[in-house]
Amino acid sequence: MTAARNARPVVVAGGGIGGLAVALALARRNFRVIVLEQAAEFGEIGAGIQLAPNAWHAIDALGVGERVKRQAVFIEHLLMMDGVSGETVIDIPLDARFAKRFGNPYAVTHRADIHGALLDGCREQRSIELRASTRVTGFRTEGNEVAVEIAGGERISAAALIGADGGRSVIRERIVGDGEPPVSGHMCYRAVLKVDEMPKDLRWAAATLWAGHNTHIVHYPLRGWRLFNLVATVVGKHASGGHNEEAPPEEVLPLFAHNCDKPMSIMRVPQMFRRWMLRFREPVDNWSAGPVTLLGDAAHFMLQYFAQGAAMALEDAVCLAATADEADGDFAAAFRKYQTTRLVRASRVQISAGLLGMIFHVPDGVGRLVRNDMYRGRAAERYYDALEWVFTAPDYVRNFKSK
Repeated sequence: MTAARNARPVVVAGGGIGGLAVALALARRNFRVIVLEQAAEFGEIGAGIQLAPNAWHAIDALGVGERVKRQAVFIEHLLMMDGVSGETVIDIPLDARFAKRFGNPYAVTHRADIHGALLDGCREQRSIELRASTRVTGFRTEGNEVAVEIAGGERISAAALIGADGGRSVIRERIVGDGEPPVSGHMCYRAVLKVDEMPKDLRWAAATLWAGHNTHIVHYPLRGWRLFNLVATVVGKHASGGHNEEAPPEEVLPLFAHNCDKPMSIMRVPQMFRRWMLRFREPVDNWSAGPVTLLGDAAHFMLQYFAQGAAMALEDAVCLAATADEADGDFAAAFRKYQTTRLVRASRVQISAGLLGMIFHVPDGVGRLVRNDMYRGRAAERYYDALEWVFTAPDYVRNFKSK
């Protein structure tokens, strides 16, 4: 085994998808990494996730693409339905034309399957140390190095620190200082259905969204068509709460009762939902302080409506490792280059996610009719042109695996 390039480790705060991805990317460039996860074990909560072509390019660059594909479902359409009338408004075909245009297909899978593939990849790397039950509480920069502070009083002397510690990032609070992420007022109700519980006439090979006034309902297959993911979102009905809490149908169904029968036939299936309040942040112009930087939600916490949150974290990871390689371990310089490279793209996705939420949730009446008329009947190529900026993976992602 070749000796690591860094005598002191790079410390990654957070063992979620972004944290494991950046650890694996750095290990593939021969850097030694310690990943610190505050939970008792490395794992991933949540259910379904959508993987656009740019996400697949990053997953392949990290060397875990084949593992993730084992359980992924490669769907055939992205659909937006009018939740009131039931008509099809947007139909984006994900066929051979799509895969050729963007160099990869579109798929849906379980978050745990991506996390598990990355975790297995990290465990195979001798240059990665994984520590659970270890909470980062702060840091002090000491010249070109970092003293990482751990709950209980331990300190780790590190070459660099990467805050991949989520939307409530401790590292971000030291760098940006913008407090708790705002409550969006958008509440998600989630459930996972067995395939035989899913209404037969809605077992579509599609990521389907039913748009209604201040609500939308999303469903798609998971884990080789054994399950269906269901996420129903309502806007403006809640001001707080909702972190993986139980919510009974009698709370949920009245919020979506204005939708037509087809989406409501799915909503009536779960015996219990899990309630999640969406939080988000506005873009900021700095993620870094010398040899310390942010990644994923810690850097650009976004609403879910573009289905690109994990993809942006994966791209961040590959980009950061590429700049660290180019800077030959000068992490302050590497993080400046990483931030310059990533900030506009990630921020554009962050802003676009909010705009998509506005399109999904237009009021019934004239607003809904105008929205539907804007999108109805578009050719596939017109959608592909509109999505090219995000679905086309950046060169630093496409070229990473070749080294």
